[in-house]
Amino acid sequence: MIILTDDQGYGDLSCHGNKFIKTPNIDTLFHESVRFTDFHVDPTCAPTRAALMTGKYSHRAGVWHTIAGGNHLRDTEMTMADAFKSSGYQTALFGKWHLGSNYPYRPMDRGFDEWLGQGDGGTGTTDDWFDNDRVNDHYWHNGERVQIDGFAPDVFYNAAIDFITEKTSADDPFFVYLPTYLPHSPHTLPDTTMAEHADPKVPKYVSYFFAGIKRIDANIGRLRQALKETGQAENTIIIFMSDNGGTDGVQLFNAGMRGHKGQVYEGGHRVPFFLHWPNGQIKHGSDVKELTAQIDLFPTLLDLCQIDLEKQPSFDGRSFKEQLFIPEKPLSDRTVFVETQRTIIPKKWVNTVGMNGKWRLVNNQELYDISKDPAQTTNIIADHPEIVKAIQDDHVNYWKNVSPGDRDKPVYIVGHEADPETYLTSSDWHLPQVPWNHAQVAAGPSNVGTWEINVSQKGMYRFDVRRWPKEANAPISGVPRFHKTIDAWDKNGGIDKLIYGDQMKPLPVKTIQLEVGGYTEAKAVDSNDTSLTFDVELKKGQATVKALMLDMENQLLAGAYYLYITPYFKKPD
Repeated sequence: MIILTDDQGYGDLSCHGNKFIKTPNIDTLFHESVRFTDFHVDPTCAPTRAALMTGKYSHRAGVWHTIAGGNHLRDTEMTMADAFKSSGYQTALFGKWHLGSNYPYRPMDRGFDEWLGQGDGGTGTTDDWFDNDRVNDHYWHNGERVQIDGFAPDVFYNAAIDFITEKTSADDPFFVYLPTYLPHSPHTLPDTTMAEHADPKVPKYVSYFFAGIKRIDANIGRLRQALKETGQAENTIIIFMSDNGGTDGVQLFNAGMRGHKGQVYEGGHRVPFFLHWPNGQIKHGSDVKELTAQIDLFPTLLDLCQIDLEKQPSFDGRSFKEQLFIPEKPLSDRTVFVETQRTIIPKKWVNTVGMNGKWRLVNNQELYDISKDPAQTTNIIADHPEIVKAIQDDHVNYWKNVSPGDRDKPVYIVGHEADPETYLTSSDWHLPQVPWNHAQVAAGPSNVGTWEINVSQKGMYRFDVRRWPKEANAPISGVPRFHKTIDAWDKNGGIDKLIYGDQMKPLPVKTIQLEVGGYTEAKAVDSNDTSLTFDVELKKGQATVKALMLDMENQLLAGAYYLYITPYFKKPD
C-alpha cells in the first residue's frame, strides 16, 4: 500500500521537527517504520507519479510537465499496477492519477482493477467536474461519473477501507495506491473550524494547508485500524511519502533545507519516505541514510514481494531491499538526476541537479556538500573539479537514456469499446501556455491548440464542441450560474477563485469551426446554444483535431476549450 500526499514537504510533519503542526498517526507510522532520510522525487507531481509507477526517470517515461500533454505516461510503459495485477494481486487507485485522462492513459487502462478519482490533475482542472470543491463532489469511478457526499480525502480513504475489508481477505494479495489530492490547493474545507490554529505565527492560508495534512493524518489512523480489524496489518507493506517538496508550510519550517516545490535545490525534491512491514522482519525504527529515489520503489517492491515478471522492465532505479534489513549497509556509487524543465523543447542541465552521495551539482553551475552545508549556502564548484567532471559525465549518459521521444504528443484512441466518449480539454494542448483549469477558461484566454487522436475504426463520429463543459449547461457566448458555497482561501486571506475565477468572461462567439483530418466545417452559434455538434466520417488512423471560436467578423477569439467525441458508425436520420 502506497500513501502519497500532494505538496507535503519533508518539513510538514511533527516527527521531522515541525512545531507548528501535530501529525500523531503519521508520527506513529514513522516510529514503526524504516525511514529514508535522503529520499528524492521530482520537484512536481505528475513527473514523480510517472517515475514511481515505472521505476524509470519521468523524462524517459514521457512525462515532463503537469499539463500541455506532458503529463501522459507513455502507453507502452509497464506500470507497478500492471506488474502486481499480472501476479494475481487485486489492484486499486483511490485519488490523484495525473498521468492521462482518456484511453489508453487512464488508471483502468494501466493495470488498476478499481479506480476512484476526480480531475486528472486535481480539483478545478479542466477535466474535473465543473463545480467540484472537494465537498459532495462528482468523481470518476472506473470511467463513469458518480456523485459522492463527503469531504474528498475522507471519500478516498473510505473507498480504500471498503476495498481492503470487502474485496480482499487476509489471504488475498492486494496493491492499493492512495495518492490524495491534499494538502495541495485549493484549500477547501467542509468546516472552517478545521483550520483554526492557536499559534499567531501561522498565517490563515497556512492553517488551511495544515488542516488538510491533519485530515490525512486522521484518515491514516482509520486506515491502519481497518487493517488490524481485518487481520491484514501484520503482512501489509505500508509506504508513506510525498510527491514533491514543500509549498505553503516552508516559510515556517523546512527542516533546514533550501528550496521548495518546483526547484532543484534540496527542499524541492527531498521528501519523507517511511516503509512499514511487521511480518517482513525489517529494521523498524531505523534510518537509511543512503541516497535513494522514487525510481527505486518499483524494483524494491518486486524484490520484497518476490514477483518474477515474464518480461523485466529496464529500470533506471534499483532495489534497496537489503537496506531495509541492514540500514547501515552502503549502496553502490551512482548519480541520480532530478530536473524540472516544463518546456516544449528540453535542454541539457536546465533546472537540473545531479546527486551523488553527499554532492549536489545544481544547473551545472553550483556544487554543494550536503553533509556540511545542508542549507546549500556556499557554492564550492571551483574546489572540486573532479566531482563536477564525474557528475557531468554521468549526465551525458543520462541524457542519452531519457531523450528519445521525450516530447512525443499523447494520442487518444477514439471509437474504442473501452472508452465510449473521448473528453478533450484545453489543458492538453501542446503549447508553452495553456488554460489548464476552469478558472482560466472562465477568463477567456485566446490560446489555440490541437489534440492528436487515433481513430480505432472507420465510421461516423460526433464531435460536441463547447466553450464550457456539459455539466455547466451554459451558452457558448454566455457564462454559467452556480449557487454552490466554497470554503477556500488564497494567500491574502480572501476567497480562492481557482474553481470559478474572479470573473466569468462571456465571449462574442458567432461561429465555431471544426478541423479534423481533411474535414473542415463552420457552423453559426445561436445565443442559446450550449454546444455545436459535427458529424464526421473518419478513416482509421491518426488525425489532428482543432476547434476554433470566431466572432461576427470571423476573427479568431480562441480555441474551443472542451470537446467530446462519440462514435455511432451510422448517420442519424
